[in-house]
Amino acid sequence: MPTERITFPGHDGAELAARLDLPEGPHLATAVFAHCFTCSKDIPAARRIAARLAAMGIAVLRFDFTGLGHSEGEFGNTGFSSNVADLRAAVDYLTARGMAPGLLIGHSLGGAAAIRSAPDLPSIKAVVTLGAPHDPEHITHLIRDAMPEIREKGVAQVTLDGRSFSITRSFVEDIEASKLDAALHRMKAALLIMHAPLDDVVGIDNAARLFLAKKHPKSFVTLDTADHMISRPEDAEYAAEVIAAWARRYLALEAPAAPHTAPEGIVRVTEADPAGFLQDVQSGPDHHLLADEPVSVGGSNQGLSPYGLVSAGLGACTSMTIRMYARRKNWPLDGVSVDISHAKVHAQDAGSGSPGKIDRFTRAVRLCGDLDADQRVKLLEIADKCPVHRTLSHGAEVHTELVPEES
Repeated sequence: MPTERITFPGHDGAELAARLDLPEGPHLATAVFAHCFTCSKDIPAARRIAARLAAMGIAVLRFDFTGLGHSEGEFGNTGFSSNVADLRAAVDYLTARGMAPGLLIGHSLGGAAAIRSAPDLPSIKAVVTLGAPHDPEHITHLIRDAMPEIREKGVAQVTLDGRSFSITRSFVEDIEASKLDAALHRMKAALLIMHAPLDDVVGIDNAARLFLAKKHPKSFVTLDTADHMISRPEDAEYAAEVIAAWARRYLALEAPAAPHTAPEGIVRVTEADPAGFLQDVQSGPDHHLLADEPVSVGGSNQGLSPYGLVSAGLGACTSMTIRMYARRKNWPLDGVSVDISHAKVHAQDAGSGSPGKIDRFTRAVRLCGDLDADQRVKLLEIADKCPVHRTLSHGAEVHTELVPEES
C-alpha cells in the first residue's frame, strides 16, 4: 500500500501531520479518517481500516488533530470546534489536490466531528461513525476528577492513557455547548453508525440516539464484542469490510469496491497489517482471499498460512484431476475429498540420502460412489498426475525482480 506523509495547515495555521494511504490499483474514491479524543492517526484501528479500504480502491487520509501526534500547535488551546475546523481543513486539502473526499470516517469524538462537519461539505456523500458519542460533552466523564480544578483555575493537567494533557476551561465549555442533533437533522449524506454493545467508554445508548436523530438514509451495524478502541485486528477487519461494502452504494464507485486490483493472470499479495502478518491475496480481477499466520507466532489467524495455501493448492488440484479422469471414463464418482497435512521431516527418514529436512505433504483421499476396487486404485494413481503434485515433486524455478518504487 503506497503511503504519502504530508502536512497541511489546520484551523489556526499550525501544520497538521497526515498520512495518505493510496490504492495499489484504481483509485475509486477518497475518505478522511478522524481519530478519537487524545488519540492519533496511527492507532491500530485507523491503520488497519485505512489499509483495508486502500486495498479496496478507496484512498484514506488520516491526520493528527492540532496539538496531537505529530501535528503542531497546542492541544490546550483546542476544543471540539477546532477539531471540526481541522477536519474541514483536511477536506479542503484533498479537494485542492483533485481528490475531493466523498466519505468521512470518525472514531469516538472524531465521529462526532464528522457528523458536525458533513452538512457543510458538499462533496461528502456518506459518513461512518465508530463508537461515537451523541453529545461531545460525553467525554467530560474522562476528566471528571479534574473538573473542579478546571472550573476554578481555568486549566488542569489530566493524565489519559499514560499521557499528560492540559485541559482548559474553554475546552470544557466548548464541548459542553456542542450538540449534534441540529447537524444530524441537516445532514443529507448517508450515515452508518457502528458501535459495540459492550463499549464501556461510550455506551451503546449513544448509537440509538444518533440513529433516531438522523433522517434516512441511515444504517446501524453492531461491532459485537469489540472494545471502544477496536483494538483487535479481526474487529478492524470486519469494520473495514462493512464500510467498503456500505459506502459503495453512496459513492457511486465506477468499479467494484473490493480488493480486485490485480490484472488477469497475476496473483498479487499485499501487506494488509504491518503490525502483524495479514496479507491481501488478489488473483486477477475476480478473486480475493486473506493469508495470515496463527496467533501463536504473532499473526491474527484471519486466513490460511502460506503453507496452508500451498496445501490448499495441492488438495484442490488433486480433487480436480481425479474428477476430470472419472468424468472422462464415465465412472460413478459421487464426490471427492482430500485432506492435506504438511510437516518438515528428516530427509533420511523420508528415503532421501540428502542431509537436513525436507517438506512432506500427506494426502488422504476419500472417494464416494459405487466404484469397484480397480477404479479406486486407478483414481488414486491419477492423483499423482496432478500438475501441482508434479511441481512439488520435481521442483520449480522462482525468478525474483525488484519493481521500482513509484515517484
